Amino acid sequence: MAAGYLDILRTRHAARLLTGTLVGRLPNATAPIAIVLFTRAEGGSYTLAGALGAAYGLATAVGQPLLGRAVDLYGQPRVQLPAAVVSALGMVALALIGLDPLPAAYAAVVVAGVFTPPLEGGLRALWPTVLGREDRVHRAYAMDAVAQEVMFTVGPLLVTVLVALRSPAAALLVINAVGVLGALSVVLSEPSRTWCSAPREAHWLGALRSPGLLALLSAFFFVGLALGSITVAGVAYADDQGRESVYGWLMAALGLGALIGGAVYGARQWAGAPERRLRVVVGLLALGYLPLTLTPGVPAMTALAALAGVFLAPAIACSFIVVDRHAPRGTVTEAFSWLVTTFGVGAAAGTAVAGPAVELGGTAWSFAVAGAGGVAALLVLLATGRVLAAPGRTPEVVAGSENDRNGAAEPGFSSGRKA
Repeated sequence: MAAGYLDILRTRHAARLLTGTLVGRLPNATAPIAIVLFTRAEGGSYTLAGALGAAYGLATAVGQPLLGRAVDLYGQPRVQLPAAVVSALGMVALALIGLDPLPAAYAAVVVAGVFTPPLEGGLRALWPTVLGREDRVHRAYAMDAVAQEVMFTVGPLLVTVLVALRSPAAALLVINAVGVLGALSVVLSEPSRTWCSAPREAHWLGALRSPGLLALLSAFFFVGLALGSITVAGVAYADDQGRESVYGWLMAALGLGALIGGAVYGARQWAGAPERRLRVVVGLLALGYLPLTLTPGVPAMTALAALAGVFLAPAIACSFIVVDRHAPRGTVTEAFSWLVTTFGVGAAAGTAVAGPAVELGGTAWSFAVAGAGGVAALLVLLATGRVLAAPGRTPEVVAGSENDRNGAAEPGFSSGRKA
């Protein structure tokens, strides 16, 4: 299982790009818990915490495709690093201002969200040139999803440790400073500096002119909703147990489950259309969320959280392949950024709904939001099966995909970048 991943990590630049991207994304990955804990520490309610988290998520959703399109047009270094610095300054402002005045707090999280750098989409745009073969790129997608789960496992624990040692404000400052360093590491690398998007057809819709991509994004809105609701539901569950640290363990268990599932998924080659496989994986993901509504004791709840996470990374890795198959040529970063945006909008909706759900019906109701989101995602994939079964372009054989300025051919590598 590990041999394929080690082969990728031994490739020149691969480990640096993966590590830098993960570190650079740490502020975005930990923002939901950091905002919730900061708001609660400042005396704010769950509803206010959910509203601030929703504002951040919606701002990220707006900024990601815009910055992704800018990366496709102007290159990575000119967009990623300035965006990372401005986003960090937004969170610094929140930590210094607090919740009073409240409009300033909202403005701070909006700035931080809008300027979140599209490092995720940028990394996936770099993989074809760095790794070469299609099978290695697909394995890198799975490794990418697994590595994200390591980040989502370590990130919440890191935030809770920083909160315990200092304060939620200190956690915001440290996490965002580290994030800027991660972005800097990526943009100074040779693949990032020399990357150039493929020529694209001028169209105001950009990547969104693909019906298959729209169908996928619609489904993953509800996956994002499920994950966003779990952020608030987990904090409410920890409060019910009288131990703040329980939240970190629940989120770590969720990430550990996804890590295991993603590692197993990426260790083998899968036959058949990825769109069909995605429906199965999302169905299993939805099934894993439903038992969380039982809210048993901490040991059993931790086990259920781990089980709920098992199919998350496989679903994400499979979605990367589907995006690659349906995105129009020259929109690679933008297309992947739209996937991040969909998650952001869904997560914002989930956080906004789960906050009032806790106060109206208790913790179980907020976990029910997650189960409903998983079921809705499956229903969307089933309803759009015909659209997803017909990729917007036929795969073509190119060496460097979006990154190859000379377009040299390499037999056996299908990038699927035909408009």
